[in-house]
Amino acid sequence: MKTHDSRPRRRRRAAHAPTLALLLVGACLSLLCAPRAASAQPRQMNGAEIEAALRKLTVVGSALYVAAHPDDENTAMLAYLSNERAVRTAYLSVTRGDGGQNLIGSEKGAALGLVRTQELLAARRIDGAEQFFTRALDFGFTKSPEETLRIWGHDAVLADVVWVIRRFRPDIIITRFPTTGEGGHGQHTASAILAAEAFDAAGDPARFPEQLRHVSVWRPKRLMWNAFSFGATPRPPEGRKVVTVDLGTYNALLGRSYNEIAAASRSMHKSQGFGSAERRGSAPNFLETQKGEVAERDMFDGVDLTWSRIAGGERVGRLLEEARGAFRPAEPHAILPTLLAAHAEMSKLPADDPLIAAKRRELLNVIAASAGLWIEATAAEPYVTPGGEARITATLVNRSGFPLRLESVRTPYGAPAATAETAALIELKTNQPTQNAFTVRLPEAAEPSQPYWLREEPGAGLFRVADPTLIGTPENPPAVPVLFTLSTPDGHRLIYETPTLYRWTDRVRGEQYRPLVVVPRAAVELEERVLIFPDAAPKRVSVRARTNVSNFNGTLRLRLPAGWRAAPESVAVTLKDRNDETTVPFTITPPANAGNAALAVELVEGNHLHVRGVETIDYQHIPIQTLFPMAEARLVRVDVQRRGNHIGYVMGSGDEIPEALRQVGYRVTLLSDEELAEADLKMFDAIVVGVRAYNTRTALRRQQPRLLDYVREGGTLVIQYNTVEQSLANFQLGPYPFKLSQERVTVEEAPVTLLAPQDALLNTPNRITAADFEGWVQERGLYFASEWDARYQTLWASRDPGETDKPGGTLVARYGKGTYVYTGYAWFRQLPAGVPGAYRLFVNLISAGK
Repeated sequence: MKTHDSRPRRRRRAAHAPTLALLLVGACLSLLCAPRAASAQPRQMNGAEIEAALRKLTVVGSALYVAAHPDDENTAMLAYLSNERAVRTAYLSVTRGDGGQNLIGSEKGAALGLVRTQELLAARRIDGAEQFFTRALDFGFTKSPEETLRIWGHDAVLADVVWVIRRFRPDIIITRFPTTGEGGHGQHTASAILAAEAFDAAGDPARFPEQLRHVSVWRPKRLMWNAFSFGATPRPPEGRKVVTVDLGTYNALLGRSYNEIAAASRSMHKSQGFGSAERRGSAPNFLETQKGEVAERDMFDGVDLTWSRIAGGERVGRLLEEARGAFRPAEPHAILPTLLAAHAEMSKLPADDPLIAAKRRELLNVIAASAGLWIEATAAEPYVTPGGEARITATLVNRSGFPLRLESVRTPYGAPAATAETAALIELKTNQPTQNAFTVRLPEAAEPSQPYWLREEPGAGLFRVADPTLIGTPENPPAVPVLFTLSTPDGHRLIYETPTLYRWTDRVRGEQYRPLVVVPRAAVELEERVLIFPDAAPKRVSVRARTNVSNFNGTLRLRLPAGWRAAPESVAVTLKDRNDETTVPFTITPPANAGNAALAVELVEGNHLHVRGVETIDYQHIPIQTLFPMAEARLVRVDVQRRGNHIGYVMGSGDEIPEALRQVGYRVTLLSDEELAEADLKMFDAIVVGVRAYNTRTALRRQQPRLLDYVREGGTLVIQYNTVEQSLANFQLGPYPFKLSQERVTVEEAPVTLLAPQDALLNTPNRITAADFEGWVQERGLYFASEWDARYQTLWASRDPGETDKPGGTLVARYGKGTYVYTGYAWFRQLPAGVPGAYRLFVNLISAGK
């Protein structure tokens, strides 16, 4: 969909309800004063939020919640800790959820991890916690913590957890899962094992000593397990000592219980379809001490949560209590003298103490909110290139009568001296905007705003991060931070840092913000990431070159391995104006024999080599995200014979299989709900139903009799996996009964046994052998059938190590004149990844009726 700027290509634009996130100005987000994300939209605190933040300032303590994935966190517990107990709270998700499925779009892998990162940040802006990660990749479902830690690299991920503990300094650590395996997923169990080991290692100077250049050792008071029961009301572990916490507690200041806040927070996990209903009433949760001092009555037993725990902090604490007691929502500026006195006292405390640094940020936010300060830096355009200029407008509005002056506006890249002099000591008059417009030039060496964990190719189980100080942080620092220095008549100085954002007005959504990003001087893109050559015939490939600067001249070429040829060898590219683009056709000829190869695009401009594209991800519930993927494609020369030409495809939660089928020569028509109800289905040689389609499209369920009639009259229907859920409990997916289950085969190299090697489906039009199951990625399959009618045939079986064969991954039935197939094998991963045997197998399924 075309948007306000044409340079990046959007992967997806989804229509969701506006986010519930509460976004604040300055360095603070939400009523809980979590640190501001570099890409989040600013918003002013209201009186209730200021009062909650004042209470939080008087509490000096912290809690870290640890689990494996986005969605594993107990959001009600996070909301309770941050609001009811008013401690600094964070969630450490060991992974970014890269290996999961996507209910709202086609993003997978790194792009899905980026979406889920932002969904977690959106959730934290509601429940008030902060967010951390390790470098671990979510490589998909696994049944074994041992396999998890082997793939991740035990010591590397443990070091990351220790690093987060040493940086955050939690008084208590809480795990979602036990170490004994009841969490099911091997990564769940591994997260608890790592938390337990890190609890000890973080306080040991002999463990990971290289970190001590940046942080100090830290030993929390205790490690606790948040006892849970899947799909049931939590119950205390029998015969064991626990602390009870009521997460249904109502917060009158916020007008919501923590379970209600949690529902809004959890509903940000839209890519996982986790919209949650708000629950009201008592909701006991149970915490059991695993390590450290046993908690007798309260999770913070023995922890001093007052400013007395900090040497020299008593004076700060008294001033903050005084400000809290004197606060009146109608006149928040009246407590500014007391807050400024607290700020002055806090400035005398050690600046390198993470706890004090966090409180200093919180206090600055409350001062800004009490003064009604609006602080904003906006760019004239959403993009800037290395060596390019960004035109920035810095805006301040003092909406109180408290006397404040602007001393300076600065960026790391400087600003014209005249601007700084003009800005010096400007009085911020009540409710009168003060603006400073200036231009900054980025250095030539400025890096594009690629998410830091994606700048290098990852390892098998771990992202590679060159700058160790970035490890743990959820996202990049802002491309151009702007520092505002303010002062009071008595010389008290306040420094606020805010990211530079781009602001525009959407005709439907109103005022919108997105982060200013650094883009390369030019970008190159391939339409396809995988190119399938089912025979030796050449294919035409289009390469798009776009420029973000004027008067661009370069040479476009393809890098191919021996045996593959491209014509022409290179093409001169001249683009006069910024945002200009051109599409260049190349013809690629494959070798005669089957094989795989890698294609890379290069755009040479003098000393610059441009090898990446620019891509944006746009959903309404998260800020717009920008990616810079390598302009590469996998070339697959595989002999694939097919039957039929025209395929009807029913999209589910989003996948890339329609394009994969076009690659092998099929004509593919995407079927809308109306076409499912009204179109003449006989025109299709086969109909394929996408992943989770019956979970997500109620209209599809209504048309099931029509689809089965299509099969009975001679058609072929291939249904891909659907998840086990209540809405399908009594729904019959096939012409004969079968029962879906949670069964899956998670090891992509798991052995496969052909149960009926002479069956026509395994021999026509392609003869299938064990070799066709080689080179698979992430998993064999998921949500297999566990029971089925005898009229279904199973053609192959697979199993994870130590388990028995699971033949229910693909069921085939002859029904009337046609053929029905249910397949839980992970075609949605294999075909876009260019797995040769997966193409031959899937074409055979589509051709089953022929």
